[in-house]
Amino acid sequence: MEIVYNTTEEQLAEIHIRLQPADYENKVAQGLKKIQRQVQMPGFRPGKVPAGLIKKQYGAQVTADEINKLLQDELYAYIEKQQIEILGNPLPKHQTALPSEGPAETLDFYYEIGLAPQFDLKLDHTWTFQRKRVDVDAALIDKYVADVQRSYGTPVYPEVSGAEDVLYVDFNELDAQGEIVPGGMFKSTSINIARHNSELAKTQLVGLKKDQQLNFKAKDWYPTAIDCSVTFGIDKAAAETFNADVRLTVKSISRMEPAALNTELFDRLYGAGTITSEEGFRAKIKSELEHMFEADTDRFFKREVERACLKKLPLNLPDAFLMRWVKAVNEKPLSDDELQKEFPSYADSLRWRLIENRIVKDQQITVNDDEVKQEAKAYISAEFKKYGQVPGEDELQKICTDLLSKEKESRRFYEALYSKKVMEFVKGACTIEEQVVSYDDFFKN
Repeated sequence: MEIVYNTTEEQLAEIHIRLQPADYENKVAQGLKKIQRQVQMPGFRPGKVPAGLIKKQYGAQVTADEINKLLQDELYAYIEKQQIEILGNPLPKHQTALPSEGPAETLDFYYEIGLAPQFDLKLDHTWTFQRKRVDVDAALIDKYVADVQRSYGTPVYPEVSGAEDVLYVDFNELDAQGEIVPGGMFKSTSINIARHNSELAKTQLVGLKKDQQLNFKAKDWYPTAIDCSVTFGIDKAAAETFNADVRLTVKSISRMEPAALNTELFDRLYGAGTITSEEGFRAKIKSELEHMFEADTDRFFKREVERACLKKLPLNLPDAFLMRWVKAVNEKPLSDDELQKEFPSYADSLRWRLIENRIVKDQQITVNDDEVKQEAKAYISAEFKKYGQVPGEDELQKICTDLLSKEKESRRFYEALYSKKVMEFVKGACTIEEQVVSYDDFFKN
């Protein structure tokens, strides 16, 4: 076997593998013997089918399988041994036709590879990054407390609708004379007044009583086809031109009376005796909000670091090769227009992975199995908490084991931990300017 490496142009290279019959004949023979032991054919006892018949029927496929397996093993072993930093995966260029029967003199295979750009990276105090945090002020705590009170409140049924109420209504389509259209649009539904997208509707829906009727033009309240389709239960094609007068009839009014801020509510939320006063409850809310926003802070900080690094290190990539590779490995067919649109985002993602990998290598960052298990357990516990549940240790361990047995999920946790440790390094090595901003300013960009 011969392997020859040639650089063809900037950031592109070719690997040529030449196989002689001796490189694969043994493997093909073993593969055919395995089939001979297992195959069943009419007129022959199991394991007694003549070798010539096996070779005639299965020889070409077994030869192709064994050669392809050999090529993959040797190709990646060579890349690893030579420490070639590649992008994507090697793409086959051309090859000698595989033998259908009997050995060929030589088999030549050519692969095109994209080469990672070479760059220097030294992150130190001269690099400055902004790290924004949400100011969990009294107004934000008040809003969250009010949401909790509504969530755990008691439903009441007022006589007149208010801005925070839910109306249960019937919709009927009307004709030009204001009469209900026989067989026309009819829908029973509910309307959360506070969440309605139309300010006109919000105004008109306040002050209504049970059995009261209100006529409106469909497009005044629901201007888009999708709004009309979902609200009135009609297909989207009909909704495109639907602008009839509609009669709303109030069937009932529901309001959530906020829960009182007392020990009964605190015990429901945190367990008996954990929180005993409104002051303690607000302090707990403040702590929870700060913890909740910490994940957003880390995510936005990572994005800030990515942007700065990509701007300062405009890494060149072999775009044409990568486009061919993306198209070749994509699970669904990808048009040229789709590829052109999505590629810049993919390229920046790849550039950041190269930078992140360089930091991991330079700083000798490692992630071990125990760390991954703890990360997975923390994730599972957080998912349970969303539903007010706490998994037992045995259940947590079982779910964790099942989750990490899936290669894709396991890889996700490893990558997340590497990324987290890279950000920890950046925080320690670089100048970080902490900024406390309002909730609205934090989520502006």
